[in-house]
Amino acid sequence: MAKEKRVEQITDMEVDFAQWFTDVCTKAELVDYSGVKGCFILRPYGYAIWENIQKELDGMFKRDGHCNVSMPMLIPESLLQKEKDHVEGFAPECAWVTMGGSEELPERLCVRPTSETLFCDHWSRVVHSWRDLPMLYNQWCSVMRWEKTTRPFLRGREFLWQEGHTLHATEEEAREETLRQLEVYADLCENYLAMPVIRGNKTDKEKFAGAVNTYTIECMMHDKKALQSGTSHFFGDGFARQFGITFTDKDNQQKFPMQTSWGMSTRIIGGLIMTHGDNSGLVLPPRIAPIQIVVVPVAQHKEGVKEKATEMYDAIKAAGFRATIDLSDNSLGWKCAQYEMKGVPLRVELGPKDIEKGVCVCVRRDNGEKISVALDELVEKLPQLLDDVQQGLFDKAKRNLDEHCYAAYSLEEANELQKANGGFIKTMWCGDLQCELDMKEKAGMSSRCIPFEQEHLADTCACCGKPAKHMIYWGVAY
Repeated sequence: MAKEKRVEQITDMEVDFAQWFTDVCTKAELVDYSGVKGCFILRPYGYAIWENIQKELDGMFKRDGHCNVSMPMLIPESLLQKEKDHVEGFAPECAWVTMGGSEELPERLCVRPTSETLFCDHWSRVVHSWRDLPMLYNQWCSVMRWEKTTRPFLRGREFLWQEGHTLHATEEEAREETLRQLEVYADLCENYLAMPVIRGNKTDKEKFAGAVNTYTIECMMHDKKALQSGTSHFFGDGFARQFGITFTDKDNQQKFPMQTSWGMSTRIIGGLIMTHGDNSGLVLPPRIAPIQIVVVPVAQHKEGVKEKATEMYDAIKAAGFRATIDLSDNSLGWKCAQYEMKGVPLRVELGPKDIEKGVCVCVRRDNGEKISVALDELVEKLPQLLDDVQQGLFDKAKRNLDEHCYAAYSLEEANELQKANGGFIKTMWCGDLQCELDMKEKAGMSSRCIPFEQEHLADTCACCGKPAKHMIYWGVAY
Protein backbone atom coordinates (compact mmCIF):
# COMPACT_ATOMS: atom_id res chain seq x y z
CA MET A 1 0.00 0.00 0.00
CA ALA A 2 1.34 3.42 -0.95
CA LYS A 3 2.21 5.67 1.95
CA GLU A 4 -0.51 8.28 2.53
CA LYS A 5 0.53 11.82 1.74
CA ARG A 6 0.19 14.31 4.55
CA VAL A 7 0.31 18.08 4.63
CA GLU A 8 3.40 19.15 6.52
CA GLN A 9 2.77 20.83 9.85
CA ILE A 10 3.45 24.55 10.12
CA THR A 11 4.79 26.29 13.20
CA ASP A 12 2.03 27.69 15.41
CA MET A 13 1.92 31.48 15.24
CA GLU A 14 1.79 31.70 19.03
CA VAL A 15 5.13 29.83 19.21
CA ASP A 16 7.07 31.74 16.54
CA PHE A 17 5.14 34.20 14.40
CA ALA A 18 8.03 34.85 12.00
CA GLN A 19 8.54 31.14 11.35
CA TRP A 20 4.77 30.64 11.00
CA PHE A 21 4.74 33.33 8.31
CA THR A 22 7.64 31.75 6.40
CA ASP A 23 6.05 28.30 6.70
CA VAL A 24 2.77 29.57 5.23
CA CYS A 25 4.59 31.26 2.35
CA THR A 26 6.34 28.03 1.38
CA LYS A 27 3.80 25.33 2.38
CA ALA A 28 0.92 27.17 0.68
CA GLU A 29 3.16 27.24 -2.43
CA LEU A 30 3.26 31.01 -2.72
CA VAL A 31 7.03 31.46 -3.06
CA ASP A 32 10.33 29.67 -3.47
CA TYR A 33 13.85 30.89 -2.82
CA SER A 34 16.07 31.80 -5.78
CA GLY A 35 19.81 31.61 -6.33
CA VAL A 36 20.13 35.33 -5.53
CA LYS A 37 19.84 36.14 -1.83
CA GLY A 38 16.79 38.29 -1.11
CA CYS A 39 15.13 37.62 -4.48
CA PHE A 40 12.11 35.33 -4.31
CA ILE A 41 10.28 33.29 -6.93
CA LEU A 42 6.55 33.92 -7.03
CA ARG A 43 5.02 30.52 -7.68
CA PRO A 44 1.78 30.20 -9.71
CA TYR A 45 -0.53 30.38 -6.69
CA GLY A 46 1.28 33.40 -5.24
CA TYR A 47 1.34 35.12 -8.61
CA ALA A 48 -2.38 34.41 -9.11
CA ILE A 49 -3.13 36.36 -5.91
CA TRP A 50 -1.07 39.27 -7.26
CA GLU A 51 -2.87 39.05 -10.62
CA ASN A 52 -6.24 39.39 -8.90
CA ILE A 53 -5.03 42.37 -6.87
CA GLN A 54 -3.54 43.86 -10.03
CA LYS A 55 -6.80 43.36 -11.95
CA GLU A 56 -8.84 45.25 -9.34
CA LEU A 57 -6.34 48.09 -8.97
CA ASP A 58 -5.81 48.44 -12.71
CA GLY A 59 -9.56 48.76 -13.22
CA MET A 60 -9.73 51.49 -10.57
CA PHE A 61 -6.83 53.40 -12.14
CA LYS A 62 -8.34 53.25 -15.63
CA ARG A 63 -11.74 54.23 -14.25
CA ASP A 64 -10.09 57.47 -13.07
CA GLY A 65 -8.42 58.13 -16.42
CA HIS A 66 -4.92 56.71 -15.91
CA CYS A 67 -2.95 55.04 -18.70
CA ASN A 68 -0.36 52.30 -18.31
CA VAL A 69 3.15 52.98 -19.61
CA SER A 70 6.54 51.27 -19.43
CA MET A 71 9.79 52.98 -18.46
CA PRO A 72 13.34 51.56 -18.70
CA MET A 73 14.65 49.62 -15.72
CA LEU A 74 18.03 51.40 -15.78
CA ILE A 75 18.62 55.00 -14.67
CA PRO A 76 21.85 56.88 -15.55
CA GLU A 77 23.59 58.12 -12.41
CA SER A 78 23.63 61.70 -13.73
CA LEU A 79 19.83 61.60 -14.08
CA LEU A 80 19.35 60.24 -10.59
CA GLN A 81 21.61 62.95 -9.16
CA LYS A 82 19.35 65.73 -10.43
CA GLU A 83 17.06 65.43 -7.42
CA LYS A 84 19.34 65.60 -4.37
CA ASP A 85 16.89 64.68 -1.59
CA HIS A 86 15.48 61.83 -3.63
CA VAL A 87 18.81 60.20 -4.43
CA GLU A 88 20.05 60.58 -0.85
CA GLY A 89 16.94 58.78 0.36
CA PHE A 90 17.58 55.79 -1.90
CA ALA A 91 21.41 55.76 -2.09
CA PRO A 92 21.95 52.95 0.45
CA GLU A 93 19.54 50.66 -1.42
CA CYS A 94 20.68 51.26 -5.00
CA ALA A 95 22.07 48.42 -7.11
CA TRP A 96 24.43 49.52 -9.89
CA VAL A 97 25.33 48.16 -13.33
CA THR A 98 28.95 48.99 -14.20
CA MET A 99 29.70 46.56 -17.05
CA GLY A 100 28.04 46.13 -20.43
CA GLY A 101 29.15 42.85 -21.96
CA SER A 102 32.92 42.81 -21.40
CA GLU A 103 33.36 46.59 -21.29
CA GLU A 104 33.14 49.00 -18.40
CA LEU A 105 30.32 51.51 -18.86
CA PRO A 106 31.22 55.21 -19.15
CA GLU A 107 28.52 55.96 -16.54
CA ARG A 108 27.04 53.80 -13.82
CA LEU A 109 23.41 52.74 -14.33
CA CYS A 110 21.09 52.30 -11.36
CA VAL A 111 18.58 49.44 -11.41
CA ARG A 112 15.41 51.40 -10.66
CA PRO A 113 14.43 51.56 -6.99
CA THR A 114 11.54 53.79 -8.16
CA SER A 115 10.97 55.77 -11.35
CA GLU A 116 10.32 59.45 -10.53
CA THR A 117 13.45 60.61 -12.34
CA LEU A 118 12.62 58.61 -15.48
CA PHE A 119 9.11 60.06 -15.68
CA CYS A 120 10.44 63.58 -15.09
CA ASP A 121 13.08 63.25 -17.80
CA HIS A 122 10.37 62.09 -20.23
CA TRP A 123 7.94 64.85 -19.25
CA SER A 124 10.61 67.53 -19.68
CA ARG A 125 10.54 66.70 -23.41
CA VAL A 126 6.82 66.13 -24.04
CA VAL A 127 4.99 68.65 -21.83
CA HIS A 128 4.61 72.11 -23.39
CA SER A 129 1.15 73.52 -22.74
CA TRP A 130 -1.68 73.38 -20.23
CA ARG A 131 -3.45 71.32 -22.92
CA ASP A 132 -0.95 68.49 -22.27
CA LEU A 133 -2.06 68.25 -18.65
CA PRO A 134 -2.88 66.34 -16.59
CA MET A 135 -0.50 63.47 -17.31
CA LEU A 136 -2.03 60.44 -15.59
CA TYR A 137 0.40 57.53 -15.85
CA ASN A 138 0.82 54.18 -14.13
CA GLN A 139 3.48 51.52 -14.50
CA TRP A 140 3.38 47.83 -13.51
CA CYS A 141 6.94 46.61 -13.07
CA SER A 142 9.57 45.27 -10.70
CA VAL A 143 12.01 47.42 -8.76
CA MET A 144 15.23 46.64 -6.92
CA ARG A 145 16.32 47.83 -3.49
CA TRP A 146 19.38 46.21 -1.96
CA GLU A 147 17.91 45.41 1.44
CA LYS A 148 20.22 43.90 4.06
CA THR A 149 17.57 41.77 5.78
CA THR A 150 14.97 40.08 3.57
CA ARG A 151 11.78 38.07 4.05
CA PRO A 152 9.24 36.77 1.51
CA PHE A 153 6.81 39.52 0.44
CA LEU A 154 7.66 41.84 3.33
CA ARG A 155 11.15 42.87 2.30
CA GLY A 156 12.80 41.61 -0.85
CA ARG A 157 15.57 43.02 -3.01
CA GLU A 158 13.40 42.75 -6.10
CA PHE A 159 9.63 42.98 -5.89
CA LEU A 160 6.63 43.64 -8.09
CA TRP A 161 4.55 46.77 -7.73
CA GLN A 162 2.68 49.50 -9.49
CA GLU A 163 3.88 53.08 -9.42
CA GLY A 164 1.53 55.84 -10.46
CA HIS A 165 2.98 59.18 -11.58
CA THR A 166 0.89 62.21 -12.46
CA LEU A 167 1.49 65.80 -13.47
CA HIS A 168 -1.02 68.64 -12.94
CA ALA A 169 -1.43 72.31 -13.75
CA THR A 170 -2.39 73.31 -10.19
CA GLU A 171 -1.56 72.35 -6.63
CA GLU A 172 -5.26 71.83 -5.90
CA GLU A 173 -5.58 69.24 -8.69
CA ALA A 174 -2.42 67.43 -7.59
CA ARG A 175 -3.47 67.29 -3.94
CA GLU A 176 -6.89 65.96 -4.94
CA GLU A 177 -5.17 63.27 -7.00
CA THR A 178 -2.91 62.30 -4.09
CA LEU A 179 -5.83 61.76 -1.73
CA ARG A 180 -7.99 60.11 -4.41
CA GLN A 181 -5.32 57.46 -5.00
CA LEU A 182 -4.88 56.89 -1.28
CA GLU A 183 -8.61 56.18 -1.16
CA VAL A 184 -8.21 53.71 -4.04
CA TYR A 185 -5.73 51.77 -1.89
CA ALA A 186 -8.05 51.95 1.10
CA ASP A 187 -10.92 50.68 -1.07
CA LEU A 188 -8.82 47.74 -2.26
CA CYS A 189 -7.69 46.85 1.26
CA GLU A 190 -11.04 47.13 2.97
CA ASN A 191 -13.44 45.92 0.27
CA TYR A 192 -11.33 43.29 -1.50
CA LEU A 193 -8.60 42.21 0.93
CA ALA A 194 -10.82 42.57 4.05
CA MET A 195 -8.04 44.58 5.74
CA PRO A 196 -9.27 47.62 7.74
CA VAL A 197 -6.97 50.63 7.47
CA ILE A 198 -6.09 53.86 9.25
CA ARG A 199 -5.64 56.74 6.80
CA GLY A 200 -3.23 59.52 7.63
CA ASN A 201 -0.26 61.76 6.92
CA LYS A 202 3.32 60.64 7.46
CA THR A 203 5.61 62.83 9.58
CA ASP A 204 8.43 64.71 7.89
CA LYS A 205 10.85 62.09 9.20
CA GLU A 206 8.89 59.21 7.66
CA LYS A 207 7.76 60.79 4.38
CA PHE A 208 9.05 59.68 0.98
CA ALA A 209 12.36 61.16 -0.16
CA GLY A 210 11.61 64.32 -2.15
CA ALA A 211 7.93 64.55 -1.16
CA VAL A 212 6.14 67.53 0.35
CA ASN A 213 3.52 65.21 1.89
CA THR A 214 3.26 61.43 2.11
CA TYR A 215 -0.11 59.90 2.91
CA THR A 216 -0.44 56.31 4.08
CA ILE A 217 -2.83 53.53 4.96
CA GLU A 218 -1.68 51.55 8.01
CA CYS A 219 -2.95 48.05 8.78
CA MET A 220 -2.61 45.95 11.93
CA MET A 221 -1.33 42.41 11.61
CA HIS A 222 -2.41 39.43 13.68
CA ASP A 223 0.65 39.86 15.93
CA LYS A 224 -0.37 43.50 16.61
CA LYS A 225 2.42 45.00 14.49
CA ALA A 226 1.81 47.65 11.84
CA LEU A 227 2.21 47.30 8.09
CA GLN A 228 2.40 50.34 5.82
CA SER A 229 0.18 49.02 3.06
CA GLY A 230 0.03 51.78 0.45
CA THR A 231 1.38 55.31 0.11
CA SER A 232 0.56 58.36 -1.98
CA HIS A 233 2.90 61.34 -2.32
CA PHE A 234 2.42 65.00 -3.19
CA PHE A 235 5.68 66.38 -4.62
CA GLY A 236 4.72 69.98 -5.30
CA ASP A 237 6.90 71.38 -8.09
CA GLY A 238 10.24 70.25 -6.64
CA PHE A 239 10.96 67.58 -9.24
CA ALA A 240 9.64 69.79 -12.05
CA ARG A 241 12.11 72.56 -11.13
CA GLN A 242 15.05 70.16 -10.95
CA PHE A 243 14.22 68.58 -14.31
CA GLY A 244 13.14 71.73 -16.13
CA ILE A 245 9.53 70.66 -16.72
CA THR A 246 7.51 73.74 -17.64
CA PHE A 247 4.26 74.46 -19.44
CA THR A 248 2.55 77.51 -20.88
CA ASP A 249 -0.62 78.10 -18.89
CA LYS A 250 -3.90 79.59 -20.10
CA ASP A 251 -2.63 83.06 -19.13
CA ASN A 252 0.35 82.54 -21.49
CA GLN A 253 2.78 82.36 -18.53
CA GLN A 254 5.48 79.71 -18.11
CA LYS A 255 4.83 77.61 -14.99
CA PHE A 256 6.08 74.51 -13.22
CA PRO A 257 3.52 71.67 -12.98
CA MET A 258 2.67 69.88 -9.74
CA GLN A 259 3.47 66.20 -9.37
CA THR A 260 2.26 63.11 -7.48
CA SER A 261 3.30 59.50 -7.19
CA TRP A 262 1.72 56.53 -5.43
CA GLY A 263 2.46 52.82 -5.12
CA MET A 264 1.42 49.43 -3.80
CA SER A 265 3.57 46.31 -4.01
CA THR A 266 3.50 42.55 -3.47
CA ARG A 267 4.23 43.41 0.17
CA ILE A 268 0.44 43.63 0.50
CA ILE A 269 0.31 39.82 0.06
CA GLY A 270 2.45 39.56 3.18
CA GLY A 271 -0.10 41.78 4.91
CA LEU A 272 -2.91 39.55 3.67
CA ILE A 273 -1.21 36.48 5.15
CA MET A 274 -0.51 38.14 8.52
CA THR A 275 -3.98 39.67 8.81
CA HIS A 276 -6.10 36.59 8.12
CA GLY A 277 -3.89 33.49 8.36
CA ASP A 278 -4.18 30.91 11.15
CA ASN A 279 -2.42 27.78 12.36
CA SER A 280 -3.90 25.77 9.48
CA GLY A 281 -2.31 28.11 6.92
CA LEU A 282 -3.47 30.78 4.56
CA VAL A 283 -6.96 32.33 4.73
CA LEU A 284 -7.98 34.27 1.62
CA PRO A 285 -10.87 36.71 1.10
CA PRO A 286 -13.14 35.39 -1.67
CA ARG A 287 -12.86 38.54 -3.79
CA ILE A 288 -9.16 37.99 -4.53
CA ALA A 289 -8.76 34.23 -3.90
CA PRO A 290 -7.44 32.39 -7.00
CA ILE A 291 -9.75 29.50 -6.04
CA GLN A 292 -12.97 30.62 -4.36
CA ILE A 293 -14.56 27.17 -4.07
CA VAL A 294 -13.15 23.64 -4.01
CA VAL A 295 -15.43 20.66 -4.54
CA VAL A 296 -14.31 17.62 -2.54
CA PRO A 297 -16.11 14.27 -3.15
CA VAL A 298 -16.49 12.11 -0.01
CA ALA A 299 -16.10 8.32 -0.43
CA GLN A 300 -15.62 8.98 -4.12
CA HIS A 301 -14.99 5.27 -4.81
CA LYS A 302 -18.71 4.63 -4.30
CA GLU A 303 -20.98 4.55 -7.30
CA GLY A 304 -22.18 7.89 -8.65
CA VAL A 305 -20.24 10.14 -6.23
CA LYS A 306 -17.57 11.34 -8.68
CA GLU A 307 -20.15 11.90 -11.38
CA LYS A 308 -22.49 13.91 -9.14
CA ALA A 309 -19.59 15.94 -7.72
CA THR A 310 -18.35 16.69 -11.25
CA GLU A 311 -21.86 17.74 -12.31
CA MET A 312 -22.01 20.11 -9.32
CA TYR A 313 -18.54 21.48 -10.09
CA ASP A 314 -19.48 22.12 -13.73
CA ALA A 315 -22.54 24.10 -12.61
CA ILE A 316 -20.42 26.18 -10.19
CA LYS A 317 -17.87 26.95 -12.93
CA ALA A 318 -20.60 27.79 -15.43
CA ALA A 319 -21.98 30.34 -12.96
CA GLY A 320 -18.67 32.23 -13.11
CA PHE A 321 -17.00 31.23 -9.85
CA ARG A 322 -13.27 30.49 -9.61
CA ALA A 323 -13.48 26.83 -8.64
CA THR A 324 -11.68 23.49 -8.74
CA ILE A 325 -12.52 19.87 -7.96
CA ASP A 326 -10.21 17.33 -6.32
CA LEU A 327 -10.73 13.87 -7.80
CA SER A 328 -7.30 12.62 -6.72
CA ASP A 329 -6.88 9.44 -4.69
CA ASN A 330 -5.58 11.33 -1.65
CA SER A 331 -7.51 10.84 1.59
CA LEU A 332 -10.34 13.20 2.56
CA GLY A 333 -8.30 14.42 5.53
CA TRP A 334 -5.33 15.24 3.33
CA LYS A 335 -7.51 17.09 0.83
CA CYS A 336 -9.23 19.17 3.51
CA ALA A 337 -5.89 20.09 5.10
CA GLN A 338 -4.38 20.95 1.72
CA TYR A 339 -7.12 23.40 0.75
CA GLU A 340 -7.19 24.88 4.23
CA MET A 341 -3.43 25.48 3.87
CA LYS A 342 -4.06 27.27 0.56
CA GLY A 343 -6.79 29.39 2.13
CA VAL A 344 -9.64 28.46 -0.23
CA PRO A 345 -12.67 30.36 1.18
CA LEU A 346 -15.31 27.66 0.69
CA ARG A 347 -15.06 23.88 0.57
CA VAL A 348 -18.08 21.98 -0.79
CA GLU A 349 -18.25 18.34 0.28
CA LEU A 350 -20.52 15.75 -1.34
CA GLY A 351 -20.83 12.10 -0.30
CA PRO A 352 -23.27 9.20 -0.82
CA LYS A 353 -25.50 10.17 2.12
CA ASP A 354 -25.60 13.79 0.96
CA ILE A 355 -26.68 12.67 -2.51
CA GLU A 356 -29.50 10.61 -1.00
CA LYS A 357 -30.72 13.69 0.88
CA GLY A 358 -30.22 16.02 -2.10
CA VAL A 359 -27.77 18.25 -0.19
CA CYS A 360 -24.11 19.13 0.04
CA VAL A 361 -22.04 20.53 2.93
CA CYS A 362 -20.35 23.94 2.58
CA VAL A 363 -17.42 24.57 4.95
CA ARG A 364 -16.28 28.15 5.57
CA ARG A 365 -12.51 28.61 5.78
CA ASP A 366 -12.74 31.68 8.02
CA ASN A 367 -14.52 29.98 10.94
CA GLY A 368 -14.97 26.30 10.03
CA GLU A 369 -18.77 26.55 10.05
CA LYS A 370 -20.53 23.75 8.14
CA ILE A 371 -23.72 24.65 6.27
CA SER A 372 -26.03 22.11 4.65
CA VAL A 373 -27.35 23.41 1.31
CA ALA A 374 -29.84 21.79 -1.07
CA LEU A 375 -28.15 20.79 -4.30
CA ASP A 376 -30.74 22.57 -6.44
CA GLU A 377 -30.17 25.80 -4.46
CA LEU A 378 -26.36 25.71 -4.22
CA VAL A 379 -25.42 27.94 -7.15
CA GLU A 380 -27.85 30.69 -6.16
CA LYS A 381 -26.69 30.56 -2.52
CA LEU A 382 -22.94 30.62 -3.21
CA PRO A 383 -22.68 34.43 -3.64
CA GLN A 384 -24.15 35.00 -0.17
CA LEU A 385 -21.93 32.32 1.38
CA LEU A 386 -18.82 33.91 -0.14
CA ASP A 387 -19.97 37.38 0.96
CA ASP A 388 -20.40 36.02 4.48
CA VAL A 389 -16.80 34.77 4.46
CA GLN A 390 -15.58 38.12 3.09
CA GLN A 391 -17.47 40.07 5.77
CA GLY A 392 -16.44 37.63 8.50
CA LEU A 393 -12.77 38.19 7.70
CA PHE A 394 -13.16 41.97 7.69
CA ASP A 395 -15.09 41.99 10.97
CA LYS A 396 -12.47 39.83 12.69
CA ALA A 397 -9.62 42.03 11.45
CA LYS A 398 -11.54 45.17 12.47
CA ARG A 399 -11.98 43.81 15.99
CA ASN A 400 -8.25 43.12 16.15
CA LEU A 401 -7.56 46.73 15.15
CA ASP A 402 -10.17 48.36 17.38
CA GLU A 403 -9.29 46.30 20.45
CA HIS A 404 -5.56 47.00 20.18
CA CYS A 405 -5.47 50.79 19.85
CA TYR A 406 -4.57 52.41 23.17
CA ALA A 407 -4.41 56.01 24.31
CA ALA A 408 -1.32 57.08 26.28
CA TYR A 409 -0.57 60.37 28.00
CA SER A 410 3.18 60.02 28.57
CA LEU A 411 6.11 58.36 26.85
CA GLU A 412 6.45 56.00 29.82
CA GLU A 413 2.80 54.93 29.56
CA ALA A 414 3.16 54.46 25.80
CA ASN A 415 6.18 52.22 26.38
CA GLU A 416 4.34 50.15 29.02
CA LEU A 417 1.25 49.72 26.82
CA GLN A 418 3.34 48.61 23.86
CA LYS A 419 5.28 46.08 25.90
CA ALA A 420 2.11 44.70 27.51
CA ASN A 421 -0.23 44.65 24.53
CA GLY A 422 1.46 45.55 21.26
CA GLY A 423 -0.84 47.34 18.84
CA PHE A 424 -1.13 51.04 18.03
CA ILE A 425 -0.50 53.62 20.73
CA LYS A 426 -2.12 57.00 20.14
CA THR A 427 -0.85 60.12 21.87
CA MET A 428 -0.83 63.87 21.41
CA TRP A 429 2.34 65.20 19.78
CA CYS A 430 3.94 68.63 19.52
CA GLY A 431 5.34 67.94 16.04
CA ASP A 432 9.02 68.09 17.05
CA LEU A 433 11.47 65.60 15.58
CA GLN A 434 13.20 65.08 18.92
CA CYS A 435 10.02 63.66 20.48
CA GLU A 436 9.68 61.29 17.53
CA LEU A 437 13.27 60.15 18.04
CA ASP A 438 12.70 59.75 21.79
CA MET A 439 9.66 57.55 21.19
CA LYS A 440 11.75 55.33 18.91
CA GLU A 441 14.70 55.15 21.30
CA LYS A 442 12.82 54.76 24.58
CA ALA A 443 9.68 52.87 23.52
CA GLY A 444 10.82 51.13 20.32
CA MET A 445 8.01 52.60 18.23
CA SER A 446 8.05 54.59 15.01
CA SER A 447 5.36 57.06 14.04
CA ARG A 448 2.78 55.36 11.85
CA CYS A 449 0.68 58.35 10.81
CA ILE A 450 -1.09 61.52 11.85
CA PRO A 451 -4.63 60.23 11.21
CA PHE A 452 -7.14 62.22 9.20
CA GLU A 453 -9.68 61.45 11.94
CA GLN A 454 -8.20 63.41 14.83
CA GLU A 455 -9.04 62.95 18.51
CA HIS A 456 -8.23 65.48 21.22
CA LEU A 457 -6.71 63.33 23.96
CA ALA A 458 -4.95 66.12 25.87
CA ASP A 459 -3.57 69.64 25.46
CA THR A 460 0.08 68.66 25.72
CA CYS A 461 2.57 66.40 23.95
CA ALA A 462 2.97 63.00 25.62
CA CYS A 463 6.73 63.11 25.09
CA CYS A 464 7.78 66.61 26.20
CA GLY A 465 4.77 68.34 27.73
CA LYS A 466 4.75 71.21 25.23
CA PRO A 467 1.48 72.29 23.56
CA ALA A 468 0.25 69.53 21.25
CA LYS A 469 -0.46 69.98 17.54
CA HIS A 470 -1.73 66.56 16.51
CA MET A 471 -2.92 63.17 17.66
CA ILE A 472 -0.55 60.57 16.25
CA TYR A 473 -0.33 56.77 16.07
CA TRP A 474 2.85 54.93 17.09
CA GLY A 475 3.65 51.28 16.62
CA VAL A 476 6.18 48.56 15.92
CA ALA A 477 6.16 48.01 12.16
CA TYR A 478 7.29 45.54 9.54
